[in-house]
Amino acid sequence: MRNVTILLFVIMPISCAVSLPAKKWLAIDTFEQAPLQGWYQEDPQNHTQPFVPHPQITQLVRQDNNQVLLKKPAKDGVVGNRKALTFKALPQAVKVGETATFYTRIQVEAFPNNHAFGLANLTPEEIIKQGYDAFEATLRITDKSESDGYKNDGTLMVKVDSDNKYRQYAKVINPHTGDVAAPLTVGIWYEIWYVVNNAPAAQGGQVYDVFIKGGEFPQQTQVYHHADFRMKRARPLMYFLANCNTGPADKPYGNGGLFYDDIFMSDGINLTTP
Repeated sequence: MRNVTILLFVIMPISCAVSLPAKKWLAIDTFEQAPLQGWYQEDPQNHTQPFVPHPQITQLVRQDNNQVLLKKPAKDGVVGNRKALTFKALPQAVKVGETATFYTRIQVEAFPNNHAFGLANLTPEEIIKQGYDAFEATLRITDKSESDGYKNDGTLMVKVDSDNKYRQYAKVINPHTGDVAAPLTVGIWYEIWYVVNNAPAAQGGQVYDVFIKGGEFPQQTQVYHHADFRMKRARPLMYFLANCNTGPADKPYGNGGLFYDDIFMSDGINLTTP
């Protein structure tokens, strides 16, 4: 993880009351229509035994008089689905050189799990082929153990550049305490804003800032500054992408799900609520 002292210097709580220019939110999906429309659902690394065709669970469910999306790598008891890819085209691409803000609400259905969501700048065929390397800006939620034995705890994580192949993500920070944020609480909705800078890396882009409201953050708070795009291709961002997996069949992570709702995007920096 990056030096915490530096993070404390650049991260400041931001209230929803901050006066911002009015910007238009564009809906990626609010999940109010059935069936799902415009979403690709692919399982390109399906090692389930006995074999289960299309094992991922990606379905609309009712919750508190609202319709939301539940995503799981497979039903409980099924292991071996290593890439449950679900993705949808953005209403408009984020061109190279542009900044845009993305908003979504998430709720952890259950741990143990291993989920990631964010943005891709590849074609559908390339996303299916690349899997995790299709991501640029990425948010991660997991309590899985890494290959070197390190145990994650379910804290929201962001992508960071690192020479350590087992430390490719960093936990978000609570700027009020200077400590890493608490693990996400099962059954609580969190609002997440991530502001992506799609300028070339040489111009200070291929980075994103993350804000959250929910749980230990009763007000909208910036919890990470300048996380890193995964691949830094500097291509137009075109898809919202979610991925999860059960882990290898001999050491499964678990099939805990993640609920999604109200996925939006906006030009520029927009810290209002859609």
